[in-house]
Amino acid sequence: MNVLVLSCGTRNKIIRYLKRELAGRGRVVATDMSPHAPALYDADQHYIVPRMTAEGYIDVIFEICRKEQITGVFSLIDPELSLLAQHEEAFRELGVLVFGSSYELCERCLNKWEMYLWLERHGYACVKNYIQKQEFFQAVRDGVISYPVFVKPICGSASMAISKAEDEETIEFLFRRSNGMLIQEYQRGQEIGVDCYIDMISGELISIFAKKKLAMRAGETDKSISFKDGPLFDLVGRFVRESGFRGQIDIDLFDCEGTYYISEVNPRFGGGYPHAYEAGVNHMKYMICNLLGQANVPEIGKYEEGIVMMKYHELMMLRGEDHIR
Repeated sequence: MNVLVLSCGTRNKIIRYLKRELAGRGRVVATDMSPHAPALYDADQHYIVPRMTAEGYIDVIFEICRKEQITGVFSLIDPELSLLAQHEEAFRELGVLVFGSSYELCERCLNKWEMYLWLERHGYACVKNYIQKQEFFQAVRDGVISYPVFVKPICGSASMAISKAEDEETIEFLFRRSNGMLIQEYQRGQEIGVDCYIDMISGELISIFAKKKLAMRAGETDKSISFKDGPLFDLVGRFVRESGFRGQIDIDLFDCEGTYYISEVNPRFGGGYPHAYEAGVNHMKYMICNLLGQANVPEIGKYEEGIVMMKYHELMMLRGEDHIR
């Protein structure tokens, strides 16, 4: 029962949690394109691989799966999720379970406009988005939306290339500078993060962990506090049933005067997941159970409220040829 973690980067905690839960029953293997990705060196074995867009990349991953007798695989970056889903059948033939959602869902999450349209069609309160700047300018004149707003890539992650715009002139400049941009409403409510696990066998929502975000850094939750709310759990349950996600997902929402607005969905471990694990919400346990061919029993909201997570820096030092393998 060996698990392969792709594009591990700086997500050392995910590697450590997996190793802890496997407890000698299997090994954790990690990959990254950079030998300076610190999470590599917490794994039992690691590989430096080509960029995921390189020709033959997926064949390299298949070969690692054969060599290391991998039984489960997942990625920690958004663009790679679609690639895994695209080759799910090939992984299955190798005896490897892809922890993740369908190709269609991964692509929808990667495309903020498509996700927005889906949320609107299904009647969810969601943050307003515009891809036509003239339509946005008219909405401002009509009083439907106001400045400031965010301008971001339609397809992007990790809060990269996001700008805050206070006026029409800035919008015009940002749209001239880059193609494929989207204007997104600036929400002033409390930002919420929800970590979920949907069973890979039963398709049932097994776990929900909710946190109020107190501080963010580089698109990830830096400080947060756990809380519970029945209406939020009901909303997440409805969303999961209607959308069809599997495995780990991370949902960003805003609480605006008691109404939850869905902002974005990441079908992977979010940067704030360590808060859930340290509060006793053990999604690694669920993954291992699925690898053993067993469905999990739902454990919704089984954690304490008021637990605060505060991230801080750690160092990893490598000497000699430790980082060249």
